[in-house]
Amino acid sequence: MKKRLIANLLFGLMLLVLTACQSAAITPSASIPPEIGKVIQVEGGSYRDISVTDLLGLMDKKDFLLINVHIPFEGNFPNTDASIPYDTIGQNLDKLPNDKAAKIALYCRSDRMSTIAAAELVKLGYTNIWNLDGGMAAWEQAGQPIER
Repeated sequence: MKKRLIANLLFGLMLLVLTACQSAAITPSASIPPEIGKVIQVEGGSYRDISVTDLLGLMDKKDFLLINVHIPFEGNFPNTDASIPYDTIGQNLDKLPNDKAAKIALYCRSDRMSTIAAAELVKLGYTNIWNLDGGMAAWEQAGQPIER
């Protein structure tokens, strides 16, 4: 019990330090900063898996669309712009920017559905897609709120 408490405190401290050190400024016309996340190759191009720390840093100067693709609905992160079911993302392009270079961040409960949606958007020609690695579970584990 004591070891777990210490581990959780260390994780929280590390998250705080990493978030405080996040200094990448993003302009609306910029593409995904190369230092953010891990590139995932899929048919038609790639998207980036980003961490909770990355997403929190990007939220400071939010210039992207944040989309919850989880079904059934289990809540949203603060500042979520839309909820679009992962398996209908291609049929809901009217809810997405016409600009295929627009920055879009996706999340779901665990990241399984959002990886499917990310791959679909890349296949459709979108070039600045971010997927939250670990999804809502990682978000909550980091102590971040969910709006139910």
